[in-house]
Amino acid sequence: MKIVVLDGYAANPGDLSWESLKVLGDCTVYERTAPNEVLKRAAGAEAILTNKVVINAEQMDALPGLKYIGVLATGYNVVDTIAAKERGIVVTNIPAYSTDSVAQMVFAHILNIAMQVKHHSDEVRKGRWTHNADFCFWDTPLMELRKKKIGLVGLGHTGYNTARVAIGFGMQVFAYTSKSHFQLPPEIKKMELDELFSECDIISLHCPLTTETHELVNARRLALMQPSAILINTGRGPLINEQDLANALNNNRIYAAGVDVLSTEPPRADNPLLTAKNCYITPHIAWATTEARDRLMNLAISNLQAYIAGKPENVVTK
Repeated sequence: MKIVVLDGYAANPGDLSWESLKVLGDCTVYERTAPNEVLKRAAGAEAILTNKVVINAEQMDALPGLKYIGVLATGYNVVDTIAAKERGIVVTNIPAYSTDSVAQMVFAHILNIAMQVKHHSDEVRKGRWTHNADFCFWDTPLMELRKKKIGLVGLGHTGYNTARVAIGFGMQVFAYTSKSHFQLPPEIKKMELDELFSECDIISLHCPLTTETHELVNARRLALMQPSAILINTGRGPLINEQDLANALNNNRIYAAGVDVLSTEPPRADNPLLTAKNCYITPHIAWATTEARDRLMNLAISNLQAYIAGKPENVVTK
């Protein structure tokens, strides 16, 4: 079997091993693949693995030997799954591999904002503490999380893990979810979306990107939030209208935002959030802990092994 990994660098920049994949067939790993290189590199492959390289119907038609596409991520919108199903191509994804890491990043942003960790660390490095008249200093509000209300938009694996951490901090947890009251633990209360935005001190986005959720955070919903509120997004960039969020931050409509994802990645230089007040941006790394990427690699190999055995797992083209 010929196996081609089109963009392996993000999942494995060199600290992990592809050897377990290479024993399954004639395997070539490319760090990155441009759209115009896909057909040449995937020619003759029965299995291809992709993270962000798009595989569309036209490419599938030009690759008659292609039988399997393994997406090296949970989201699989980079593959035309309808076209794949019509052509009998199995498409798999990697579910829930980064749940703990993403929940950890949610609170990395929350804690940084609540205690202004980076700001005060930077001020100490500049010598401000050394020359301070008192034994301590702070020049921003510092927030205790206990009894604060956190609103989770979506309550899948990552939402639940985020809720567990919040409960550990003594926070009040609310969720906008399709689950009924009876499916929720007593520590999590169900709430409608607009109510969530207006009532909660912190909003954290954990829903998939669909036509219904596209830009669900917009000027109208931001206007519902409290001036002291914090918005966190570790889900998908297009869940937020970025200009609306930048306006809300710059006009002190809300206090701060912590985002790990943007609508276009890498971002355009004119993305309004790059210069917005109190906007803390990490470069889509919530999923990228060594432990999470190791799970991703193992699950990718397991998915391909299951396909070879005739019992594919984590199939998204059923």
